[in-house]
Amino acid sequence: MNENNNFSVYTTKTVSELMQDFGTSPEKGLTQDQAKKRLQQFGSNEIKSKEAGWSGLLLRQFQSPFIYLLLAVAVISFFLQNHVDGAVILSVVALNALFGFFQEYKAAKTLKLLKQYIISKVIVIRDGQETEILNSDLVPGDIVVLYPGDIIPADVRFIQDQNLTVDESVLTGESVTVKKNSDVLAAQAIELFKATNIGFWGTTIMTGKALGLVFATGVHTALGDITKLTVETNRLSSFEKGIARFSAFILRLMLISIVVIFIAHFIIKGGQVDFIELTLFCCALAVTVVPEALPIVTMFALSQGAMRLAQRKAVVKRLSAIEDLGNIEILCTDKTGTLTENVSVVESVYGEPARSVIFYGALVSTFYSTKFVQARGFDLALFKYLTQDEQKQLDEYKRIAEIPFDPTRRRNLLLTCKSNEFELISRGSPEDVLACCSGISDSLKAELSQWIQNEGFQGRRILAVARKKLTGSFDHSTDLIPFENDMEFVGLIGFGDPLKKTAHEAIKKARLLNVEIKILSGDTPEVCGAIAYQVGLITDRTQVITGTDFATKSDQEKYDLVRSMNVFARISPQQKYEIITLLQQDKEVGYIGDGINDAPALKVANVALAVQDAAGIAREAADIILLKKSLLVIVEGIEEGRRIFANTLKYIRTTLSTAFGNFYSVGLISLFVPYLPLLPVQLLLINVLPDFPMLAIATDTMDPAELRRPAKYDVRSFILLATILGLISSMFDFIFFALFSRISPVVLQTGWFIENILTALIFIFSIRTTKPFFKGSRPSMPLVILAIAVAIVSMALPYTALGQKLFSFVPLEPKLLLWIFGIVITYFITTDSIKCIYYRYYRKILNHD
Repeated sequence: MNENNNFSVYTTKTVSELMQDFGTSPEKGLTQDQAKKRLQQFGSNEIKSKEAGWSGLLLRQFQSPFIYLLLAVAVISFFLQNHVDGAVILSVVALNALFGFFQEYKAAKTLKLLKQYIISKVIVIRDGQETEILNSDLVPGDIVVLYPGDIIPADVRFIQDQNLTVDESVLTGESVTVKKNSDVLAAQAIELFKATNIGFWGTTIMTGKALGLVFATGVHTALGDITKLTVETNRLSSFEKGIARFSAFILRLMLISIVVIFIAHFIIKGGQVDFIELTLFCCALAVTVVPEALPIVTMFALSQGAMRLAQRKAVVKRLSAIEDLGNIEILCTDKTGTLTENVSVVESVYGEPARSVIFYGALVSTFYSTKFVQARGFDLALFKYLTQDEQKQLDEYKRIAEIPFDPTRRRNLLLTCKSNEFELISRGSPEDVLACCSGISDSLKAELSQWIQNEGFQGRRILAVARKKLTGSFDHSTDLIPFENDMEFVGLIGFGDPLKKTAHEAIKKARLLNVEIKILSGDTPEVCGAIAYQVGLITDRTQVITGTDFATKSDQEKYDLVRSMNVFARISPQQKYEIITLLQQDKEVGYIGDGINDAPALKVANVALAVQDAAGIAREAADIILLKKSLLVIVEGIEEGRRIFANTLKYIRTTLSTAFGNFYSVGLISLFVPYLPLLPVQLLLINVLPDFPMLAIATDTMDPAELRRPAKYDVRSFILLATILGLISSMFDFIFFALFSRISPVVLQTGWFIENILTALIFIFSIRTTKPFFKGSRPSMPLVILAIAVAIVSMALPYTALGQKLFSFVPLEPKLLLWIFGIVITYFITTDSIKCIYYRYYRKILNHD
């Protein structure tokens, strides 16, 4: 036995040859001792992506055009023997890099911790028992049991199959499913697509059931070099795209403005210009416009949000999905498990005798053998309904062949044998099972229809059961579909699924957030209507459209329906995909799914959510994994996403407005005085200090009204607001200059530094809310504490030897400090008033433009 990715050699080997090569058997599988030794020999069944270590994260902090600019300025300073300026600039770069490293390292650890919640498992046969193990513990020679929706966890050679098809789109890019079997090929298949008896790691079982022999795991699989193919879903969020465009705009604006100021100095001052000093000044002035802490603020906000969602049992696979989650305007979901408890209980039975109906229904269950009990939903409800004697009787039936449930057929099919008598049993949706039955009179059809309708109005789901005796010779490879006709109707079973206690609260909270909830379900219109009516999604139980009706509509009618209707029943996977695509034409859409039939809709949704025990393909397509399936958890996640997004925008608005003000005033005043109004190192310090409290903006509270709609990324709005408030800031800077310039340059520079810091800090508490500051929500305590700390440090620095030596500050008289406080308070009242006017009038104009 030699584990490698040469799958070809296994395509022509018989089952007996394979069993001999790997020392296993379909019935017994490996022993636990064999599996343990092979795990040590071949390693865990994992393909780990190369994670950036601490050194890589640290180096990443210096990979920025803005950092390159600062380093260039520092090099020039040292070259010109200006060691103090160079050292201070390098200190600023180092401080920024260390803080960024700390936050990214913390976020990386958070993600690593969160990923431990997402555990993939597989069913194997070991020591003659079906056992559930971690994917990572899979070894060559293991016999795996595969069902629809399972992602094949390693490279396997199929040794048994029943109606098997596989989605190999991750391998070929083609969405068409591929028919697979366990037949021996006449010649070795060299190309992947010709290996019809091989299941490749990462591909998905679509229909049927199979036993597979694992011949390669981990890095030895055929797709071992595609590390992240099925590990995570990578998407670039709309917010990230907006930030990229925004950064490009700021960079262009900065370069143009600096060139203009540089040239203007030579035109106005002529030979009095100190070229080196002006160059340093312009570089420092350019840096003040750049929101260089934005990546840190965003990362901090997202990592904190991820931890808060984890506490609510939601694991984020893609950090930027948190912001996308906040942008959701429509949330599409199945009702089961989100609105209801997903705990099925047998409530009613149609057919005589009732226990016989239940017994045949339980017989089709995939867990009927007591060797492996992993039942959920209907299977568990049926099993619990049986007496202990009836449960034991299940073992008397031998499973010969079966077609597991899949969303297209909407039914199971099982061929059993007892005492050499073969019986075919079908279980599934009433429409599909009854269509295979004969001998049902019109009056019985009407009676059954009425019974199903009455049960549906009570929110119950229905399973139909039918049977048919067969004669002849059959084995596991028998194609059962040709026999699926003229079956005998056995009965109907009604299952109850109580509403979650949090369902009404979730719907109420969704309304407060202006999030529309739409049910997309494969269940009957009666059941869907009943549940939606109970939670208040609809006012009439009949406000439901079925997949059949939806398919007959024109494109425009479909477009209108997906907006006006909230409940869709008997919807196919393709129709779920179509509905979400239609909604996305003018809305951000989230989708919650857990089955293989949900995969297309999950892949197209703006945010994809799946439960931990969802089908493998659903988990891999999802951005967020729910450890607890609850609509309330998701709605709270939307609220959290909006809070994070809105707080990040607070940082952008704050830094842009203050930066524009400093840029205008310092740049213009520098043209008309024979000295620099602020030294380069002082400008850099002004740029750095206010960022510390801004890092706590992620913890800030929000006005409830701001959470009622998704925050929108609008460059025009940012620039307009920053320009207006920047001009207000410049006006006060000019007033300050008029008062202090008559004293001395060093007093002006020291006072202007303090005034800049204080106005930037107090401005945070104005811009953080669209209301007057005294009517807004209370700011978070970390924000308040950091702002006070920075204010104290800034005012104390001129009185220290460090401030006087490194930054050329001088102590100020108390009278001058009072002047500064008066200017700061007047500035705050003015900007807060202008801000309120802007949000009252100008934003309305922008929104209707």
